[in-house]
Amino acid sequence: MAANKIFGLFLVTFAVVVPGILGFVAEYDEYWQNREAEARRRIQEAYHPKPYNVTNHFNYHVHEAMKGIDINSTRRSLAAKRYKGPCIAVNPIDRCWRCNRHWSENRKRLADCALGFGRGTTGGKAGGFYVVTDNTDNDMVNPKPGTLRHAVIQEEPLWIIFDRSMNIRLNQELIMASNKTIDGRGSQVHIVGGAGITIQFVENVIIHGIHIHDIVPGNGGMIRDSVNHYGFRTRSDGDAVSIFGSTRVWLDHLSLTRASDGLIDAIQGSTAITISNCHMTHHNEVFLFGATNSYVEDEKMQITVAFNHFGKGLVQRMPRCRFGFFHVVNNDYTHWLMYAIGGNMHPTIISQGNRFIAPPNAFAKEVTKREAPESEWKSWTWRSENDLFLNGAFFRESGSPLTNNPYQDKMIAPFSAHYVNELARFTGPRKCRIGRKC
Repeated sequence: MAANKIFGLFLVTFAVVVPGILGFVAEYDEYWQNREAEARRRIQEAYHPKPYNVTNHFNYHVHEAMKGIDINSTRRSLAAKRYKGPCIAVNPIDRCWRCNRHWSENRKRLADCALGFGRGTTGGKAGGFYVVTDNTDNDMVNPKPGTLRHAVIQEEPLWIIFDRSMNIRLNQELIMASNKTIDGRGSQVHIVGGAGITIQFVENVIIHGIHIHDIVPGNGGMIRDSVNHYGFRTRSDGDAVSIFGSTRVWLDHLSLTRASDGLIDAIQGSTAITISNCHMTHHNEVFLFGATNSYVEDEKMQITVAFNHFGKGLVQRMPRCRFGFFHVVNNDYTHWLMYAIGGNMHPTIISQGNRFIAPPNAFAKEVTKREAPESEWKSWTWRSENDLFLNGAFFRESGSPLTNNPYQDKMIAPFSAHYVNELARFTGPRKCRIGRKC
């Protein structure tokens, strides 16, 4: 009987699945239909009709944070390639919680620190703590209590922490419920060698301070996606983190390297997202924002990419954008092989205060790549302000200058890219120890 049921689900898969639309859900039942409808409503609510107000708010807080820092002294302290001195927090997100030896007694302080389009993301702040004690992932339908899979499917808000350092190999994609924080501080947590994390039709998720690497596709099968529901999933595509039709997502201080598909994909109208303080290495297609030219709901997509380090072994898509509005600010681009920022379908890309160091290849000096004829892309708003270009790097601008922006009289300039070495110095998971400054 069980075999017949699974065979029937395979038939449903081939009958109804449109992978780019349903996101590996084979049986699109009433549960998933309701979950999608609720997500669509949240996307409309999360959309900022005046996105330059968000970029201004972000830049203002960078300026305010830097006022309290002796820049010359900080620069001298950070001059060494590997800094081994006392705790220094420079950018405003880090200054909100880091360098306090009592951080472990007030972990949820982190929930007040997001900036950019993901501002207001609180994750599991309203709930209790869940301690992951077991690194196994053996039962996809009835996850064992104490495992990460059991934690993320619970209905109530949860702040998820780990009782020790551990490697977790996910046998299938990890499907998260709303109002969750995965907080790796105090341990070295690696999601490694298996499937990645799926944030699908949910809201209010924080993932902080973990390593995600060597990710491969899950083969699909019966997987529990909430306490009260499980269903058949098709093969996943091997993203490290997949954000699908979700809102209020903050990814902070992650280390991301080597995945079968993208390191971070945000698609199907996902919005109100901030990706900050992350360190990316050794990967081809890094960030994909918008997966198809036909999905116009991606016009609602609004994402902040800030204080990240795009490091060794990266090739392209940092990010690659369709539709939407993208604030790429105060990042350090030290490596790419093809290009850094690209896209099509007239996205708005505001590049501010980034440092771009071009590769030696004379044919890969351009930061930007547009997948459209010039007659089409010349009207797209792709602007560069206070960026720093080294080793021959250059950004091909298009569209109206920001000086023609209707909000220009209230625009706050980004903090200069000359200070990116300080703003984006401490990317990736920090080696936080309880009772010590982090």
